[in-house]
Amino acid sequence: MRNFRRYVAIGDSATEGLQDFAEDGAYRGWADRLADHIAAAQDEPLEYANLAIRSLRLNEIRRTQFDAALALDPDLLSITGGVNDVIGPHPEFGRLAADYDAMFGAATERGITVISFLMPDPSFLNPLGRYARERMIILNDIVRASAKSTGALLLDLTAYPVASDPRLWYEDGLHGNWLGHTKMAEGFADLLGLDGFEHWSDPLPGAPRELRAFGRIGSTVDWGLHWLGPWLARGIARVPHGQGITPKRPQPSPVIPARIR
Repeated sequence: MRNFRRYVAIGDSATEGLQDFAEDGAYRGWADRLADHIAAAQDEPLEYANLAIRSLRLNEIRRTQFDAALALDPDLLSITGGVNDVIGPHPEFGRLAADYDAMFGAATERGITVISFLMPDPSFLNPLGRYARERMIILNDIVRASAKSTGALLLDLTAYPVASDPRLWYEDGLHGNWLGHTKMAEGFADLLGLDGFEHWSDPLPGAPRELRAFGRIGSTVDWGLHWLGPWLARGIARVPHGQGITPKRPQPSPVIPARIR
């Protein structure tokens, strides 16, 4: 594997770490866990910054985070986003493609190792996921094409059935839980050539519980009341995306590998 001196992560809620809770209640997430894995695998010290802000669309990530990330002089940069675009009204796929091409291209031209991922089929997660399925396929195609043309590295979650196991996802049906973030971090570690992570995609033991028809209806109603309703209310009220949220780790600082849960 290549050794890294500075890892910077940009993106939305997935990279910020929702809903993977540390012992103090703060969000941890796959990017934090990946930084731990890299730091533990190499003798050289690793610095890490995370500029991700929940709810941002991809162009907002590009405008508010990308230049700041380059200014931190990383040799490893994760760039993720676009899901908030495709679950909202009227996604602009041309803009998504332009933003990914611009960010992947500018970073790789500087010799930075760039990593990103493709989303699994969201149909199993919630009713909104079924609505967004075709849009997610288009987003994945955009990210795949941009990575191919620029040399960015991709963790293709569509290729691994474990990524669609409901036990990896939080009850909001939108974010990974601690186990989902753990698997993501291990997948990226394997992608970067770290030893010991080749089994990250093995199926979980046992089988997830399946709901009967009545249970599925009840689960859908509960999800709508507790998660979709507040999300729609924020949109109707025109609450700005990421309002009041600041990056959890805006400046690079040394990584002391945490106890991996």
